[in-house]
Amino acid sequence: MKMAKKLVVAAVVLPLTLGTASAFAFGGKDHKKGGHGECGGGFDRGMMRQLDLTDAQKEQLKEMREAGKQEMKANFKGNFSERQAEMQAHHAKVQQLVLADNFDQAAADELAKAMVEKQTERKVKMLEKQHQMLSILTPEQKAKFTELQQERMGKCAEKMQKRFADK
Repeated sequence: MKMAKKLVVAAVVLPLTLGTASAFAFGGKDHKKGGHGECGGGFDRGMMRQLDLTDAQKEQLKEMREAGKQEMKANFKGNFSERQAEMQAHHAKVQQLVLADNFDQAAADELAKAMVEKQTERKVKMLEKQHQMLSILTPEQKAKFTELQQERMGKCAEKMQKRFADK
């Protein structure tokens, strides 16, 4: 039973830790491609540059990025104290759970489900924005984009295979 408790605690604490670490990991404009690099999400400006976009398409993408940036700033400023209080309450629940004398499986499940729900909401928003940006492309550009993604995935698979073979 102790092992199960440890696994559940790890399942709850690990995403929090990694999420916090990733939030602080990005180093600004001089950020190197180390962690994600070409094996990242598969949607970046470098790939978009290879699609021979028209000036109008470039302008549309620029406007979308700028609108997204403004939206994020407005959301950040708008409900900062509310979000801060929510984060502190969540952290308090996690601390209460992991520091308790007896492990509460139901509370851990509830906490983990809430975390997954928030992450799912963020992921859906991100996918919606990617869809909007890719809807600007012509069918030929979409085909080339798909081809570039497949190439990238192949290179990443080779890299991962090599990395694990070295260990």
